[in-house]
Amino acid sequence: MIDGPKQVQLPGKMPSSPAASPSTSLHFPATSRQKPSFITKRIRIPALTSKEHARRVSLCATPMDRRSQAIVDSGNREDKGWVHFVGIGGCGLSALAMLALKQGYEVSGSDIMWSSFMDGLHEAGAWLYVGHSVSNMQKHNGLILPKAIVVSSAIPQDNVEILYAKSVGVPVYKRDYWLAKLTEQHNLIVISGTHGKSTTASMLAYVLKAMGDDITAVVGAHVPQFAGGNIICGSGRNFVLEADEYDGCFLELLPYIAVVTNVEWEHVDIFENEEAVISIFKRFLTQIRAGGHLVLCGDSVGACSLLDHNKPTTGPDNSICVKSSLEPCSDRYSVTTYGISSINEWHASALHSNLQGGSDYQLCHWGCPVADISLQMPGVHNVVNSLAVVATVATLFSDQRHITESVDFVRLHLSNFKGVSRRFEMIGKVHGCHIFDDYAHHPSEVRAVLQAARQGFQYKELMVVFQPHTYSNICSRLATLQKEFADAFSDADLVVVTEIYGARETNRWNISGRDLATAIIGPSSEYIPSLVDVVEKLSLYISNDPDRETLILTLGAGDITTVGRELLQKLQQRFQKSDS
Repeated sequence: MIDGPKQVQLPGKMPSSPAASPSTSLHFPATSRQKPSFITKRIRIPALTSKEHARRVSLCATPMDRRSQAIVDSGNREDKGWVHFVGIGGCGLSALAMLALKQGYEVSGSDIMWSSFMDGLHEAGAWLYVGHSVSNMQKHNGLILPKAIVVSSAIPQDNVEILYAKSVGVPVYKRDYWLAKLTEQHNLIVISGTHGKSTTASMLAYVLKAMGDDITAVVGAHVPQFAGGNIICGSGRNFVLEADEYDGCFLELLPYIAVVTNVEWEHVDIFENEEAVISIFKRFLTQIRAGGHLVLCGDSVGACSLLDHNKPTTGPDNSICVKSSLEPCSDRYSVTTYGISSINEWHASALHSNLQGGSDYQLCHWGCPVADISLQMPGVHNVVNSLAVVATVATLFSDQRHITESVDFVRLHLSNFKGVSRRFEMIGKVHGCHIFDDYAHHPSEVRAVLQAARQGFQYKELMVVFQPHTYSNICSRLATLQKEFADAFSDADLVVVTEIYGARETNRWNISGRDLATAIIGPSSEYIPSLVDVVEKLSLYISNDPDRETLILTLGAGDITTVGRELLQKLQQRFQKSDS
């Protein structure tokens, strides 16, 4: 239930003027405008918990000295113009909005509901709106308009703000075009693939930054070790970008280095089969700049299918040079492969768990051991992600450093990387129960994170709560991949399946989470549609035997992320009462 719109004035600190690189500046027709000393946010406050309601209301209680500081800051920073982001609450667009703020743009944005990504944007000085409206894009009764609007791929073209912008001549850019303009003057390192993009991109950005490279990075997830949450704003030449194949978003980019972590059938509402996914990735490879590089996971059958195996040659540095079958001209790029298998240029051997709960392995280059690598993150999939980082850094600095020197730097900083939010994230521990949360919403991701859980908690009872993700007017992910999902939970002892989280769609397929729960063979499975009921039943189960060694893992891309924290709180309250 949503109350009527409420308008409040939120004082906020405008961003200071960073030393932004001229190459990152976008040029729009000049307009004059006045800079306000406050941020206006129109909110429809949903019927949430009193604690969450109080948190949002408290945003208004900003001291007067911050208002004064906002005026000072806005007067000192370079005026690059006002840009409005439609769908700003998502992980991808919120990162671009934050980067725009850091680079000196004034930023506003709207979304259908408040998200955690919007908290940081508010603190940084963005104008934020809950709900889409023409008034979100108007100042001084429409006399002042944005110089451009940037639109998320999830926003339909009949959105009221898009239609209004077009009617008054404000340029409308999809996210991919905006990214292309931001990155065209950089050494662009694009991290692509069906899985592992966020972890690989954040790991690479962290390592490069720690090595002293003044990089810019945009990642589609919160990274606790990034001061900017999901961005790093630098003034150097290198730009690390996580890029998605969804809606062909990466086809406008011109990477110097393209990393492909794997290729599988995903986004079934966009791609009718795996061949369609492979086709769009092949088109992406044609975008690699002349003299550039492809870093590819050789363990992925789908990724390897992108190569034209009929035309390989060996370069002077023993790298494989491949002419893509769809390349429109005679330019070539080098290919470096990585993976667990020893057929790859960079590969891992002697994998084993370490005392940090992560993985150790021996890094090999063309079969020769070169370093011992230690990670804080568990799972073979994170070993593969780290190999992508090693291969990319070695490729990036091949002209400046010897390989062993690059590896020494990477080895040191990989051991300090703590991971990405919602990637096997520890929520808490109470008595013998450990609670973790993960974003996994594809069968391969589910299988990988369960393997990681077994690695770190070998003897605990593994209970998985899975929230299937998205319907579609064209195709349902759950219906299409149901057999693969059913097989992916084999490492669990108990699987609880909730109702499907419909992010953008309505259920026209007459399919339910019950269908998946029924299809799972091996572990016990149960269908509990309501997240509230899941929390209640799990809390009762754990409370009956508090010293039971249990690992609870919540999985999914929807609001399942609330379950772990609510369960932890409920268990703590129960045990506190029983102890008193």
